[in-house]
Amino acid sequence: MFDFLKRSRLVRRGLASRKVRRRRARHEWAATLESAAWVKTSIFAAFIAGLGFLIFSGQQPEPMKNFVIALLFMAIAVTQLWINQPRTFSQNSRVFLVFGTIFVQLVLTKVLFVLSSGDTFRFLKPDMAALIAPYAFAPLALSVLLGRNHGLYAAVAASLWSSVLFGRIDAPVLVTSLISGFTAVYLTLQVRRRSRLIRAGVGVGLAIWLLSLAFGEIGPINWFAPMGNDWGMIGVQSALAIGNGIVTATLVGGLLPMFEHVFQITTDVSWLEASDLNQPLLRRMIIEAPGTDHHSLVVANLAEAAAEATGANPTLCRVCSYFHDVGKLVKPEYFTENMSFERNPHDDLAPTMSALIIMSHVKEGVDLALKHKLNQHVIDIIQEHHGTSLIAYFYQRALQQQEDARAGGKIMNIREEDIPEVREESFRYPGPKPQTKESAIVSLADVVEGASRSLEKPTPQKIEQLVQELIEERIADGQLDECDLTLGDLQKIRDRFRFTLMTMLHTRIAYPRPDVRALGPREETLRPDVMAATRRPPSAPPVFRRRFYGDRRDWLKRYIACICHSDRGGGISCYLKEQQ
Repeated sequence: MFDFLKRSRLVRRGLASRKVRRRRARHEWAATLESAAWVKTSIFAAFIAGLGFLIFSGQQPEPMKNFVIALLFMAIAVTQLWINQPRTFSQNSRVFLVFGTIFVQLVLTKVLFVLSSGDTFRFLKPDMAALIAPYAFAPLALSVLLGRNHGLYAAVAASLWSSVLFGRIDAPVLVTSLISGFTAVYLTLQVRRRSRLIRAGVGVGLAIWLLSLAFGEIGPINWFAPMGNDWGMIGVQSALAIGNGIVTATLVGGLLPMFEHVFQITTDVSWLEASDLNQPLLRRMIIEAPGTDHHSLVVANLAEAAAEATGANPTLCRVCSYFHDVGKLVKPEYFTENMSFERNPHDDLAPTMSALIIMSHVKEGVDLALKHKLNQHVIDIIQEHHGTSLIAYFYQRALQQQEDARAGGKIMNIREEDIPEVREESFRYPGPKPQTKESAIVSLADVVEGASRSLEKPTPQKIEQLVQELIEERIADGQLDECDLTLGDLQKIRDRFRFTLMTMLHTRIAYPRPDVRALGPREETLRPDVMAATRRPPSAPPVFRRRFYGDRRDWLKRYIACICHSDRGGGISCYLKEQQ
């Protein structure tokens, strides 16, 4: 309250700005819940309680034995998640997503089996339950949201628990669930369009149909007497098996936006939607800072190629590269790619002020990203793409001015203490350093693209040496210490940068120009619209054209003859009368 009143007084006196920079909201309670051990324990306890309810509900032999088996499967599932996916295990929201999705599949499977065995719906028969169970729900959802490893994990865990829900371990249900889940994961390795989910659903449906034929769930079919088969019933059962996969994929596609919003996950489909160049900030950049826009497009190409080579998310790198320099929209004329050829605005500023303006584009970018509600990954890469690197140009310029001041101070008798000290910290970005693979790749692509513009005659050797030096400088400066890039990844990034830059900075053949003299004289013609538009004012001097007055030598002879036979200064009028 008192800080607000104090700021208001400073604003009225002109000593403070009215603009308040946006900041990301920090919810301490959310961070606590995300890592609290009691929350994770509660999730596991709730899942075990749900398993017990599904197993003990209904009439089945030896439910306690099946519950003990389910508990053993639970111990195996938790251990596997802790060993193979430690990052997911450390985040309670991801643990809830994994086990919650698997539990939803188990509930749907149990409900469909119960409804098929009862008399509530006449069109559902007991032999149809195995055809309409949503075996691929959890594998499809988790494969798209968290990756293929989580999808395979869900396929195995859900299959094991599904097999003990109805009495003794049901081998056909176990095998059908496993194979359909693996098929779903294989067909969703790279989902960039929502239609790809339907394609995966068709594949899952075909897998269920083939397995149902093999296990005798469809039919009975007498292959030796085909005319005696009930083909109408077989057709309905086949349609249910194939439609099972399609309906499951459609359901997952409809729930994906909700899952993304609740659990703060962005899929490749959403990244592609975010890459639309008609986004308001990108449209502003095209108009107000075209140089920065072109720079961002080239950085996106470099980062995407490097991400594909290192196993990072290429779509995330491309989208974040579009927005990484969006803060330059506030003062675009102070950045090299947007400067005019007339003047450099930094010539009138002190190096410290120039460095402040350059560094401010990171904070301004975060401010604009928060204002336009961009994805959290985009905001992180905007803040991290320069790390804590040094603005070397203005730092060296400040050191040079300091040396000049000291040299002049000896002549003017200025004390050494009166000359301001140049501190390196004043010329470094505030950070933080890149925290992820994608952030580090965008950072390297940014510095490599900017430096490649300084090459006068780019050759493969010069490009390779430039990329090598820039990456080594970043490593020596400690800018890559906090991300998980390996030396092998850096070698792949170096090779991709070199290849991509060579294709971008290639030279063209100088086409020979035609010799005008060899083509001979051409008759000049004026278009009627040009003659009508170019009217000569009365005071303008006469214009002589070669096509009216012949050769230049002949014109000179006649002009001299007119001067000799006429009054002084009347050569032009005499010559015109002669031509008429």
